[in-house]
Amino acid sequence: MMRLIKSRLAVVVAIGLLVVVVAILGAAVSTATTGRLPVQVLYEATSLASLTAQEQVLADLYTRVSPSVVSINVSSRSAGSGFSDSQGVILSSGSGFVINQDGYIITNNHVVDGATTIEVNFYDGTITRADIVGLDPDSDLAVLKVNVPAQQLHPVTFGDSDGLVIGQSALAIGSPFGQRWTLTEGIISALDRTLQGLTQYSVGSVVQTDAAINPGNSGGPLFNLQGQVIGVNSQILSQSRSNSGIGFAIPSNLVKRVATEIINTGSVNYSLLGISSNREREITLALIEAMGLPNNLQGVVVDSVTPNGPAAQAGLQNPSNARQVNGEVVYSTADIITAIDGQPLTGMSSLVSYLASSTVPGQTVNLTVWRNNQFVTVPVVLGSRR
Repeated sequence: MMRLIKSRLAVVVAIGLLVVVVAILGAAVSTATTGRLPVQVLYEATSLASLTAQEQVLADLYTRVSPSVVSINVSSRSAGSGFSDSQGVILSSGSGFVINQDGYIITNNHVVDGATTIEVNFYDGTITRADIVGLDPDSDLAVLKVNVPAQQLHPVTFGDSDGLVIGQSALAIGSPFGQRWTLTEGIISALDRTLQGLTQYSVGSVVQTDAAINPGNSGGPLFNLQGQVIGVNSQILSQSRSNSGIGFAIPSNLVKRVATEIINTGSVNYSLLGISSNREREITLALIEAMGLPNNLQGVVVDSVTPNGPAAQAGLQNPSNARQVNGEVVYSTADIITAIDGQPLTGMSSLVSYLASSTVPGQTVNLTVWRNNQFVTVPVVLGSRR
């Protein structure tokens, strides 16, 4: 009996030693391959189940919309930003996004202007060449086309940029500094900004965001939390050419109009009013005091009227008795456009935006003008920028 107990004990001890040896060997293997002891349990803690509700929203959105975003590599011989190779070819990059299953892609004009070759990279690893369908330097937008099967293309959906509010979330996806499909998050910091296009004309109703935008983000989409495109990332305000928290996106409503016209006709035919307003701030205290204006008046101060242009033919007037007050030009009299077709104007941005997105050449618009201490209505037949 004692022998039986001893033998059984020996078996138990042997089994125990075997388990210890296996455990030690397992630890040795894990240490040899990873450099540290097994910590599988820690990895499990980072599963999707541990995401907060907001993190889950962002993760789901990224998964859904990333296949719509493309990375663009450009070779050109025109002067501009980018790196030059030994043959003097300038290499640059940007971003873009698919707008339909016919292969059309939106990006910035400045990303592809002067390109000799354009390479488009898709999220699934597909790489192909693209052709330029049309450029619109006025809005700094361009339309490209790729020859890719429709089932591989994932078009975006557009949101209404006129319905945006300051403070709502904004997400940018693009290739900053060549780091493809990078997601950054912020808010809409301001609306109704004005940007200078690549020509003498301005872009209105520009969206300002603090979502990080850097070189390489140009041409990429700005999304809302529903995954809708609300703008095309275009410019940043920075002294270092990197994110400073002030980025600008071309509004989606203008993008839709530009894309449609370029695809249908190859170019965009914008309306022309024929005035200029060169003020950083439209109506200032100095101007209110010089002209005796109501101190809550908002609108576009007409600094000059283009001779024989649509506005001049309709009777808009140049200002009178220009003089400087504390470095600012003020007038004794000037036309101030406060509304167009009944839509109130806060400044040049809202006027430019309305003309670009809601009018065509030859259309008649009614301007509400503050002139000589009263409102007058001035009908104008719009011309064309062409």
